[in-house]
Amino acid sequence: MTSTWERLDRATRDLPAPLAAVDLAAFARNAARLTERAAGVPIRLATKSLRCRELIRTTLALPGFHGLLAHDLAEAIWLHRTGTGSDLVVAYPSVSRTALAELCADAALAEAITITVDDPALLDLVDSVVPPSRRPPLRVCLDLDAGSRLGPVLLGARRSGIRTPQQAARLARRIANRPGYRLVGALSYEGQIAGVVDADGRTPVERLTRLGVAAAKRWSAGELAVRRGAVVAAIREVADLEFVNGGGTGSIESTIADPSITELGVGSGLLLSHLFDHYRAFSAEPACGFALEVTRRPDRGHAVVHGGGWIASGSPGPDRLPEPVHPAGLALTGTEGAGEVQTPLTVPGELADTLAIGARVWFRHAKAGEVADHVNELHLVGDDARAEPMVASAPTYRGEGKVFV
Repeated sequence: MTSTWERLDRATRDLPAPLAAVDLAAFARNAARLTERAAGVPIRLATKSLRCRELIRTTLALPGFHGLLAHDLAEAIWLHRTGTGSDLVVAYPSVSRTALAELCADAALAEAITITVDDPALLDLVDSVVPPSRRPPLRVCLDLDAGSRLGPVLLGARRSGIRTPQQAARLARRIANRPGYRLVGALSYEGQIAGVVDADGRTPVERLTRLGVAAAKRWSAGELAVRRGAVVAAIREVADLEFVNGGGTGSIESTIADPSITELGVGSGLLLSHLFDHYRAFSAEPACGFALEVTRRPDRGHAVVHGGGWIASGSPGPDRLPEPVHPAGLALTGTEGAGEVQTPLTVPGELADTLAIGARVWFRHAKAGEVADHVNELHLVGDDARAEPMVASAPTYRGEGKVFV
């Protein structure tokens, strides 16, 4: 059977590298797996995992998906103005006076976009940009801390300071009693569950570590379900919430078991970057890769490709490096890793005499949407039943001149 990488390589052989490509058949199968795992709970698409409007539109047209979870207010405004989405939640607080002024000046934007807050100081900032008397009411979502604490140890991301029902109710009342705002939602991201692998390792130490990780994830999911339920109940005593968003690709099963959740925030599972390869709860298939060209063969055991330093965000470590996947058997060197202008690779014996100058090497990125920050377009490869797959191109955010922090 032809692999994803062979299909992508054949379909793009006449296109200049470096390039990035998406296998639309694998993308569609991954989308179907996500909705099956969601078991009827609607999925709000996390746009940062795609960063390409064509793929965003494609996903929104699929059953089970509704609305967008943007990562920046300026991004949400742009997506609405371009007709890409009409129901947008900004997952992170914004202090951009320019973006806030634009939101406040347009009633259609204010009706379509929900901003996120976890501190009254954010409301003060908004009012300093445009006072309530000079703008339409703004839709507001509370960002809840989903991290679990074991004494002084935090399991999860450092996000909101809203952890308890009392804290949430206090902020909800302040919003409800403040002119110019409507509290319509709550969200929480359980990164300590969704973003941490727990499948069996290859060595005894890895297996023991993963068992500990799996146990910690189970404990955290239980702790969070109880606490989040109480927090959401406290907020609902103040406001009639339209949605409570939670989850991530790696935590769908535990998130939907929480009855306080009304929708999921998911995105990475569509492209399946390699950080999502090792989970107990699910499996999917890679749908996106990028290709670089061999420019040096310093000896039989090594090849060098041009570029390659497409490092993922997060705590620095080997898991943030791109992974060579085609031809099979290539590996990054331990001393140089993925470099800014060149990346050396170790070459197995069976490829030593066949990997030529100018040949292509395919890589997977560690995090899904970040590959789009390195290219102006994604090549979309479809119809896997054809001998010659159809290829279209779609601009990334970068290709449309947009960079959102």
